[in-house]
Amino acid sequence: MLGKLTTYLRMCGYDAAYGLDRGIEDDDAVLALARRERRTLVTRDRELADRTDDGLLIESRDVPDQLRELRAAGVDLTLDEPQRCSTCNRRLSQLPAGATTPNHVPDAADGVWQCVGCEQHFWRGSHWEDVADTLSSL
Repeated sequence: MLGKLTTYLRMCGYDAAYGLDRGIEDDDAVLALARRERRTLVTRDRELADRTDDGLLIESRDVPDQLRELRAAGVDLTLDEPQRCSTCNRRLSQLPAGATTPNHVPDAADGVWQCVGCEQHFWRGSHWEDVADTLSSL
């Protein structure tokens, strides 16, 4: 229920697990995962949030409002260097200036990162700018 919010958190450098990425939907399984991996559970499900000691209930359906709720709860929402894959949550590695990139990816010298898991490429393009604009407007 918070998949888009997960993307923002990953772009801000957070190790943000998303249950559906792991095929987990059941509340008990989500709660067990959060406890096992010592994660703060962020959810829109009031009953699930009530079952956690350090859960964070998000009430809004609107992503910018969800981000405002996180910021109000003390979560730092700052974009720095790309660190996490927004798709699979694995770490990113910056490509060296001379590295070969696919045709649709900018030259590595312009700042390109690659996921160590799914090998997707990331750079500070229009999507990065859109996220930065959204975060600055909070």
